[in-house]
Amino acid sequence: MSLSALRQPFQLKSLKLKNRIVMAPMERAMSPGQIQSREMSAYYRRRAEADVGFIISEATGIGRLASLNEPACPRFAGEAGLKAWKHTIDEVHAGGGRMAPQLWHVGAMPVPVHRVGSWEIGAPLDSPSGYHKEEVRVAEPLGDADIADIIASYGEAARYAEALGFDALEIHGAHGYLIDQFFWQGINRRTDGWGGPAIEDRTRFAVEVLKEVRRNVSEAFVVSLRLSQWKQQSLLTRVAATPGEMERWLRPLADAGADIFHCSQRRFWEPEFEGSDLNFAGWAKKLTGRPSITVGSVGLSSDFITDVFQGTASAPQSLDDLMRRFERGDFDLVAIGRALLVDPHWWLKVRDGRTSELQSYTRESHAVLT
Repeated sequence: MSLSALRQPFQLKSLKLKNRIVMAPMERAMSPGQIQSREMSAYYRRRAEADVGFIISEATGIGRLASLNEPACPRFAGEAGLKAWKHTIDEVHAGGGRMAPQLWHVGAMPVPVHRVGSWEIGAPLDSPSGYHKEEVRVAEPLGDADIADIIASYGEAARYAEALGFDALEIHGAHGYLIDQFFWQGINRRTDGWGGPAIEDRTRFAVEVLKEVRRNVSEAFVVSLRLSQWKQQSLLTRVAATPGEMERWLRPLADAGADIFHCSQRRFWEPEFEGSDLNFAGWAKKLTGRPSITVGSVGLSSDFITDVFQGTASAPQSLDDLMRRFERGDFDLVAIGRALLVDPHWWLKVRDGRTSELQSYTRESHAVLT
């Protein structure tokens, strides 16, 4: 199928994109001291110069100390950190691209095994109820004062994002990190207004984060929210089991200020619910009327989890099914992850029909900055 539809411009509020191609956020952990490195700035600029319309940064920690559990993941706070991010957005703009930082709090994610003994977070883990997994408790539940501080830290980071000249921002609410831990009934066991049996109850924390973010940026500044059903701690867990439940999850988030829903699936082609072939992004757009981004193994034959943990090589794959869904209007933007990580020129090659030049992704690719 023709890819010409992906070359159409897109505009939402102040965000003006030259095409529908998005670089998905992918953790690289190549910023020593939690300061965005010059090498990472150049990495993003290469994608901008290769006609990627919109770049979403790897997840970057808000000012709250416990928001990061890795010493080489960047932080979106502090004088040195913000100066480094200013360099990044200037580089991307010089390359002709547009960019959003992805604001992040890891929640109850312990320090990775390979870091244990050599680095410490320096603060207790933050968690709705103290759980990392349903059966694994690692911390004390957050108190109201800590919750308020975290929400304020998101607002502060949002204010910095617009002031530094970023074109939009994204909030990471997926994959089992802090915001997603509030959504997840199995580990959010609170009964004080920040949790409860209904998804509407467990959405309150994300709603308050969005409201605080919106208070700190202009009305024209676009706020994207990344969500997922699956969690890295539990791949089969789902937040919403039915379209009705999904609407009760997403509608309050849209009302609170989410302009775009970035809908993460392991495989974008999988239907979200029985009786329809709509994927997550398709349902998000249908239920809220807001633009959506689809993501999940676009252009590759297998998903990230399989490649990383089983050591497979994900080969290039046809985009025909993607284009069928896009031209039907299921979603507005298409995020590319591993295919762009391994090759900054992926979109140029696909756009120009040079598919024989496409590269496979392997877990070893993730350790190399191309």
